[in-house]
Amino acid sequence: MLYRFFFRVFFNKLDPEFAHELVVTALRVMSGMGLIRARKPRDSFSIMGLEFENRLGMAAGFDKNGILIKPLHALGFGHVEIGTVTPLPQPGSSKPRLFRLPKNQSLINRMGFNNEGAVEVAARIAKLRKTNKRLPIIGVNIGKNKGTSQENAADDYGFAAKTLAPVADYLVVNVSSPNTAGLTDLQQVTELRPILSVVLAEAGKVPVLLKIAPDLVDADIEAIAALVVKMKLAGIVATNTTISRNNLVTENNIAETGGLSGPVLAERSTEVLQLLGKLLPSQMLVISVGGVISKADYARRISLGADLVQGYTGFVYAGPLWARRLTAR
Repeated sequence: MLYRFFFRVFFNKLDPEFAHELVVTALRVMSGMGLIRARKPRDSFSIMGLEFENRLGMAAGFDKNGILIKPLHALGFGHVEIGTVTPLPQPGSSKPRLFRLPKNQSLINRMGFNNEGAVEVAARIAKLRKTNKRLPIIGVNIGKNKGTSQENAADDYGFAAKTLAPVADYLVVNVSSPNTAGLTDLQQVTELRPILSVVLAEAGKVPVLLKIAPDLVDADIEAIAALVVKMKLAGIVATNTTISRNNLVTENNIAETGGLSGPVLAERSTEVLQLLGKLLPSQMLVISVGGVISKADYARRISLGADLVQGYTGFVYAGPLWARRLTAR
């Protein structure tokens, strides 16, 4: 309640990206001073040969450069997926590029894969692993640079995979963000196959997953799932943000372009989760993300077959204790 009051009277008046940077700074300072620390896990379980403390993770996009892995673990996340990381550093889209829709508990972003690049991020995670015995599971979400053509996309994904696989617990191929022109076209099976092939080759024994968009029709999801099974990926992350604006309460910023996240995604994300449950063999992982706000949302995704669940927008609106509330017994 205190966070929600503080959010309404203070953070809601700030530019969303500036507010995010304030939170990032505060979390890093508190973690560095030992004011927030990860709790001793009650139990753990194995997925993809990795030991997870719980099933909730921070979705890609919140920590683009791997600077919040320890603080987010301290706040209760069992895994942290960083990125999207591209081969070369890039500034992303021009500002403003992040927008709140508080009546809908939603966000619109068109960040444009702003990140420090694969080499810098890999070095940071390697240093973190050397100096910390206890960390959450670290996933790295990879993408192509904005200036790379569709024809050369596989080269970008291959370089990112080769650079980041040695420090990642798993990799996620992101071809589903709506904020890089033409990127979602790479979800077509003919475009996707060479990308996945090179990533698998460079990743070695590191599990590789594919992140898909909620805006795909079921027939496209079926084709992608068949390819994922044939190529023996570890699984699918479902889903990314949406370009749809259906079923939203009218408010400021609703017309902004970019990917929408929040409760409005829950229905489609859940539908895709159930569809994938029918299409994928039991040993393949499904990470469900999109519209997870409450403990009931979290529990329902697991009951419907999600191996892991991720959130981002729910954390932004509910505050620092969100992960612990959702995972509490």
